[in-house]
Amino acid sequence: MSAVVVVESPAKSKTIEKYLGKGYKVLASYGHVRAFPKKDGSVDTEHDFALKYIVIEDKEKRIAAIEKAMKKADELILASDLDREGEAIAWHVADELKKRGVLEGKKVNRIVFNEITKKAILEAMAKPLEINMQLVDAQQARSALDYLVGFTLSPLLWRKVRSGLSAGRVQSVALRLICEREQLIRAFEPKEYWTIDTACSVAAGKLDAQLYAIDSEKLGKFAITDGVNAKAIAKQVETGAFKVTDVQKKQAKQQPAAPFITSSLQMEASRKLGFTARKAMQVAQRLYEGIEVDGEPVGLITYMRTDSVSLAAEALDDMRDYIGKNMGAEYLPAKPRVFKTKSKNAQEAHEAIRPTAISRTPESMKSSLEPDQWKLYTLIWKRALASQMTPAILDQVRADIDSENHTLRATGSVLAFPGFRKLYIEGTDEPAKDDKDRLLPPLEVGDAVKVDQAESKQHFTEPKARFTEASLVKELESHGIGRPSTYASILNVLRERDYVEMDKKRFVPTDVGEVVSNFLTRYFADIVEPGFTADIEDKLDAVARGECDWKPLLREFWVPFKERVDETQENVKRSDVTHEETDEICPECGKPMAIKLGRYGKFLACTGYPECKCARPLDGDAESPAEAELSDEKCDKCGEPMAIKHGRFGKFLGCSAYPACKNIQPLEKPKDTGIPCPDCGKGTFLEKKSRRGKIFYSCSQYPKCKKALWNKPIEKPCPDCGAPFVTEKVTKRRGTEHVCASEACNWKDQVEPPEGT
Repeated sequence: MSAVVVVESPAKSKTIEKYLGKGYKVLASYGHVRAFPKKDGSVDTEHDFALKYIVIEDKEKRIAAIEKAMKKADELILASDLDREGEAIAWHVADELKKRGVLEGKKVNRIVFNEITKKAILEAMAKPLEINMQLVDAQQARSALDYLVGFTLSPLLWRKVRSGLSAGRVQSVALRLICEREQLIRAFEPKEYWTIDTACSVAAGKLDAQLYAIDSEKLGKFAITDGVNAKAIAKQVETGAFKVTDVQKKQAKQQPAAPFITSSLQMEASRKLGFTARKAMQVAQRLYEGIEVDGEPVGLITYMRTDSVSLAAEALDDMRDYIGKNMGAEYLPAKPRVFKTKSKNAQEAHEAIRPTAISRTPESMKSSLEPDQWKLYTLIWKRALASQMTPAILDQVRADIDSENHTLRATGSVLAFPGFRKLYIEGTDEPAKDDKDRLLPPLEVGDAVKVDQAESKQHFTEPKARFTEASLVKELESHGIGRPSTYASILNVLRERDYVEMDKKRFVPTDVGEVVSNFLTRYFADIVEPGFTADIEDKLDAVARGECDWKPLLREFWVPFKERVDETQENVKRSDVTHEETDEICPECGKPMAIKLGRYGKFLACTGYPECKCARPLDGDAESPAEAELSDEKCDKCGEPMAIKHGRFGKFLGCSAYPACKNIQPLEKPKDTGIPCPDCGKGTFLEKKSRRGKIFYSCSQYPKCKKALWNKPIEKPCPDCGAPFVTEKVTKRRGTEHVCASEACNWKDQVEPPEGT
């Protein structure tokens, strides 16, 4: 008997085939094999939402290979991932092979496993399942909803805003959250407040304290709002006679965080490693699929798309054994710590993200892993193990120090026992605080206290910070929007569509992003309402649990949505969306000026267009144009300073002596890769930006040498033909590859698989 096993990723296929041995042929589908055609009508709303699928163009050869192998096999074993996407992939493969007539009279089984280890694979093979059509239906419903929103709203955006834009059921909610946060920041008016901080002395030593109350009345945040008053109070405090009136001591326990789920892994990888959500998932995918260790394939972590914080009993035993033997009995709780997921729809049968073997410590794996893989593995290993360690214990002290009119308060804490903190401390999105223990000297009621210095300090309230990747994922998760497998792609789409820019690793909406968000919020408020989207997720989960059918869900959504789209198409003018009237009057014709969205962002223009063509930059001055900002660069032609100017393709350097000197240069100097140009032998490849902002690499001897590359050159000779270097090519379908720079050579090597495989 022989069997064909279908997995999603080629990296898994080699590992699993080695575990299964003879009689099994393991082939990869490379992710999804079928999709909706990229045209309207793939979800037929006129015929009970019939779905039309086609084999994805570059997956035809994958299906053909599986079809060919099945002609000689007795059994098809579907071993795609254990989430909804994986279940749908299994169904699509089986359904397509059935249509091709190669499954007649043959067994079709489904297996699932949480980790790629020999034990897990063999256990799964011993307990084959059937395809879970409830999960498949939930995934089909999600895809259909996303398709209906995208293919209906996107053309509307093209007509009402500009071509090339897109809307998405979840992406648009994320954009709204970013834009609303930006609006709050702009509207925020800082409020001034002052504090009085003191440096004090007691017989036993020094301490810091802050003014807490005046005449026994506790000071609110805005009790002191001006500097004159603050300095007067500070002077009074500095001359006062103080003594300790109350000392409170208590012990507090700090519990460890739960092991990682997908969202918390993305958040922590962003905070601690600077990874994007997409990169975190790509690196985790490699750790899950397996790494060669001592010549053997080893899957290092459990499945990385999960919303469950559960840990298998066997894993708990291994962790507890490791803690007892390597960290000491005082770090081992009396019984395993069990975490409960906050998500009501989490699949508790799944596990949290953990190492497949806790004995494979980060130190022992360092030589086998690439730097990014090792960093993420270390994070996962420490988080999982720390979740099963004893709490940290903090000794906290609070002392009140009184004079006739003023009360100072001093607080301090010391880490009495580190517990889990010996291994791991969870990150935060808030500004870093001083984590050093602040220990107060021994204090007793009645001790005299001398105020050595009292300082008044000015503060201003601040708005909520812009979202980072970590905090945006946290916000989406808190609203129940999206699922573990979707966060990375959502954030990536926002960047790809130029709806957002990143400033210090925080999301800033672009002009286009804000116009799109305002349009959707104004005319499709419920679609981009977090609560509505979360309700859809709940209904999809109900489909996955078999509690309701998926087609009524589509019907309930589609009918009012389509009516709204038609009404907006007919009654809303483009100018209603892209124009915003102001109080400013056109200096040329006297008509109102309006803020308009142009090809390169917002600008101010006369509403009398086309008769009046008066227009200027949004931040320009109608009467006195702003002086050009001079750079430190000198013009290499006339010696005058170079000015930073704005053009249709962004900022550039132009000679300040223009029009007498018309010399221009890029604002950013090209980066030298140091890799020699093979054509001229004199220059090296420089990293440059095209007019459209796309990175390319050209010879430093240009225009004498016109050699240029779109893909990044890598200083590594081709192992096949010996060409002096290879290039790094990144595509959505094939991931990251190294490709020979010689057009006559076909050598290539996959470095990172595409996301989601």
